[in-house]
Amino acid sequence: MADPTRQLVVRRYAPKRRALLLGAAIGIAVFGAYAAFELGRAVAGYDVIDATRDAWAASRRIRSLERDNARQRAEIAAADIARRVDRERDAQLERNLADQQGQIARLNQSLAFYRGLVQPDSIVKAKVQQMQIVPLPAPRQFRLKFMLMQVGSPTATVAGRIALTLLGRRGGRESRLSFAQVSRAHRASLRYSFRDFQNFDEVLQLPPGFAPERIGVVLRDGAGREYRQAFLWRTQGLSSEADGAPRGAMKGGRNVQQTQAP
Repeated sequence: MADPTRQLVVRRYAPKRRALLLGAAIGIAVFGAYAAFELGRAVAGYDVIDATRDAWAASRRIRSLERDNARQRAEIAAADIARRVDRERDAQLERNLADQQGQIARLNQSLAFYRGLVQPDSIVKAKVQQMQIVPLPAPRQFRLKFMLMQVGSPTATVAGRIALTLLGRRGGRESRLSFAQVSRAHRASLRYSFRDFQNFDEVLQLPPGFAPERIGVVLRDGAGREYRQAFLWRTQGLSSEADGAPRGAMKGGRNVQQTQAP
């Protein structure tokens, strides 16, 4: 019978040593690979220290640019606020200017009225006192009625011509029509001759698309002197006087002029 102890083989198993050896082998392989990589970069001219220095410099440059951007954004925001403040100030100035212009216009109208009451002897002694615009049944046809009177105490008959002009808008733009263009009789002007007063009744035919706003009146006497008035276009009641500017011209180069503000 065979001895069983002779077939028994005893082997030692050390897992920790094997793991350490394996880890060491892997570490040596990784280090060798990295060393080979660095050696290759060094051979190619790459310097780790220079690369690290460049990276730090780039990082500092980025932080500096970010600070500059933040400062510029703050300056842009402040400039936007300043522009808004300037726009509000300009708008307020425009509103104040419009109010002042309106006050000046009202004062000039009052001045025109009082100047009309005390016209000097050197200008035309006639003036339109009343004007009425009456719509007619025909499309865009109106009857223009006005009365011409002497200014001051009538001493003699005055005579001359009246030129009428319609001012308004057509197609969104300012437009001006002469009396010949709107008169049904196509007359360029009207004659006047009276001592106390004289009434006029004319039919006007407005062209399509024309929106009247004012009627300009120019009175010329025999000596070449002029007196100007303007009336608002109102088809209800009497048209009020908007502005006037009398001016005179005497023969022989002598001028006589008075300004009647609107």
